[in-house]
Parts: sequence; C-alpha cells; structure tokens
Amino acid sequence: MSTPVFLSRARVPVAGLVRSAATRVPRVPSPSVARLRTAVTALFVLDGAVFGSWASRVPDVAAGVGAGHSTLGIALLCLSLGALVCMQVTGALCARFGPGPVSTLAALAVSAGAVLPGLVSSVAGLCLALFVFGAATGMVNVAANALGVQVEERAGRPLLSGLHAGFSFGGLGGALVGGIAASVMGVAWHLVLVAAAGLFLTAWMLPALMAAGRPDAAPRSDGPEVGGRRRPTAVLVVLGAVAGCTAFGEGALTDWGALLLRQDLGAPTTLAAAGYAGFALAMACGRLFGGRLLTGLGERRLLVGGALLAAAGALAAVTTSSLVVALSGFVVVGLGLANVFPLAIARAGQLGGAPGIALATTVGYTGLLGGPPAIGLLAEYAGLPVALSSVAALALVAAVLVLTVSGERVRLPRPSALLDRAVATVGGRLQPVVSGFGHGTGVYVRDLQALWPEPAGR
Repeated sequence: MSTPVFLSRARVPVAGLVRSAATRVPRVPSPSVARLRTAVTALFVLDGAVFGSWASRVPDVAAGVGAGHSTLGIALLCLSLGALVCMQVTGALCARFGPGPVSTLAALAVSAGAVLPGLVSSVAGLCLALFVFGAATGMVNVAANALGVQVEERAGRPLLSGLHAGFSFGGLGGALVGGIAASVMGVAWHLVLVAAAGLFLTAWMLPALMAAGRPDAAPRSDGPEVGGRRRPTAVLVVLGAVAGCTAFGEGALTDWGALLLRQDLGAPTTLAAAGYAGFALAMACGRLFGGRLLTGLGERRLLVGGALLAAAGALAAVTTSSLVVALSGFVVVGLGLANVFPLAIARAGQLGGAPGIALATTVGYTGLLGGPPAIGLLAEYAGLPVALSSVAALALVAAVLVLTVSGERVRLPRPSALLDRAVATVGGRLQPVVSGFGHGTGVYVRDLQALWPEPAGR
C-alpha cells in the first residue's frame, strides 16, 4: 500500500489566516480518538443546524425579497457557486495545514455567514449573501469530512456515516426550531441567534480541532493504488457522481420540500417545516446504524438498496394529494439517502486523502447545491411536483451506476465488446479525465475495481 500524494501546496489569500490561527494556539498533544470524534460530531451538528435553520426560513426569505420560483432558483445557484469555488481551495488548505485549523476557520465562517440572508432586502443582496454563505458551507463540508476520515483511520472501523448523523440531527434541530421561530420572530433575529449559538459551539470545539489533523501529526491514508496510479482522478469522479446523484435529492427536499407541502398540499407553516424535520430525522437514524448496515450488507448492496428506496419515496411524495403520504415519502427518502454520500466520501478519502475528499465532495455537492436552483427553474415551467420528480430519476441513475461498475468488476478477467459498451455509456463524459490514466478499457476497469469489492463469502 502506498501513501496518497497530496495536491501541491497552492498559495491562496486565506492561507495566512489559517497559519496565524494555528500559531496562536499552543501545540498540544493530539487528542484521543474519543475526544476527536466528539469534536468532529459537534462540527457536523453545527453545519447541519445552520443549514437546517436556513432551510426552514427559505419561504420567508423569498417572500421578503419578492422572489418567485425562478428568481429564488438563481439566488440558490449563487449559494452553490460559492460552495463549489471554496471546496477545492479548502482541500489544498487541509493538505497544507491539516483539517483541524481549517475546520476552526470554517466553523467561524459558517456561523457568521448564517446571519446574512436575513439582513437583505433585495434579490441582488440575497444573491451576494448566499454566495458568501455558500462559500462558508463548502469550506466546512470539506474540512469536516477530512477530519471524519482521520477519525475512521485512528479508530480502525467505519464511523463516517455516524458522524454524518450529526449533520442530520443538527438539520433536524435547526428545522424544528426554525418552524417554531417562524411563528414568533422575524428571520433576521432568528438567524442572529443561530449565529451566536454556532460561535459558542465553535469556542467549545476549538482545543480539540486545533490539536487535530496537523500535517505533522495527522495519520496518512494507506488507500490502495488503483490502476498503478496514486489518487486516481477517474475513480474519485465516479465516487462523486454517485454521491451527487443522491445528494441532489437532499438539496432539493431541503430547499423546496417546505414549499411543496405548503403551496401544493396546503400544509400550515409549522407542519411544512416538519416535512424537512421528518426527512432529516430519518436520515439521521439511517446513518446511526450505517456502520452495522455496512458490515452486514456490504457497500454495493447498501448503496443500491438506498438509492432505490429513495426513488420510491420521492415518487410517492410528488404524486400524491395526501399530506400524510407526502410526509411519509419524505421519511422514506431520508432513510434511502442516509448512507450513500458518507460511503462515497469515505472511500474517496481512503484513495486520495484530503485532496481526494475535496474532489469527490466538489462533484457530489454539485448535486446537493446545484439541485435547488435546477428545481426552481424547472418548477417555473412544469410545476414543483414535476420538478421534484427528478429526485427519483437521479436516485435511479446512482443505482444503475453502482450496478454497472460492479458488472465491470465481474467481467474484468476477459473484457468483451459488452464491457466496452458499458464503459462508454458510464464513462463517456469522463473520457478527458480517464485518458490520462492509461490506454483502453482495461486500465479504466482496473481503476474502478477497487470501488465496491464484494465481501468474502458472498
């Protein structure tokens, strides 16, 4: 096994902030696994709570600036662009300074950035506020996942799904509090209180985060060489694509689920917020048991089964006129999507370290963050239920992609014309990337072989 090679240490403007923060904190010994796991879980909870609070107030923010479906979709696109721009920079920062100091800066940024959407009074101001908020969100996602992979390595067992449960529980709490706050206070005061709570939690996490994940102290990943190359970009892109297809559904229900329940099914404000809460609770419960499910089913079965379950729940939610059925559909989608994203990102971290996480996360979050604006634009012309049916379609794409990759692995000893057609179908759009890793189908298939090996004895 060889150690993944990190990306070159690019100089970026925010590097000085991270370096100065790191030098101001005493160089204490690395925290224990239990202490680090607690701090990283709190970081995921913070991220989820901030995002859940924002999601619960999307209808109010949109009404405050007079944004319709298409206009809100454009504003949400700014959030996505901010996140995607910041993710690759964050990967380079984590490789240079360690994810601990970067996570501290990210937690401060996402807490402070939560205030901005509640302070604007125009669509242009909302677009700018969401770009900044999105950049902070992208930063904390990459840094938290990089720390999560380190926790797994130190503990020697799968933990990332459980850590992601913290994000879901945080989103649940944020949505529930947001639903209550919607009836007693304005958006601005609500988000100010969210920011204050986030800054307090960051101060509590600070010692463990700053002591963890430094380049000179962090354990290096011993992920396998795939296809004779380190940090195989093609494999990381495939992992990101699987994550992105299902993350599309998470982003869509986060930002548009409440509107579907309120506008199309006539749900009251509090019950509409409960739709996202049920979705987040189901996802959190699924992730809590993710390690056991992974041990019992294996990665491939868990990924495919989860994607199919999510597709069924999404179809039920968008084709019914019953509020009870729609809420139940949200719960089923949450259970189905629970472990797909964490499993894909964990494997990316094993193969490529922090830069690998950044690449797969960027591709994956294209679905999470690009889904809401795409839903908004489609809903303007076809209606919100039709637009949200794309959640089911992309979940099915994820299942087919996993099955196709598994099929390629089985046929590896003697590639055939059928295999070539499968590779062309799945990887055609990735050809510019794939071509850098060898000539012909064989190298590409060897790269994909390490994705989801069948458990022994199955």
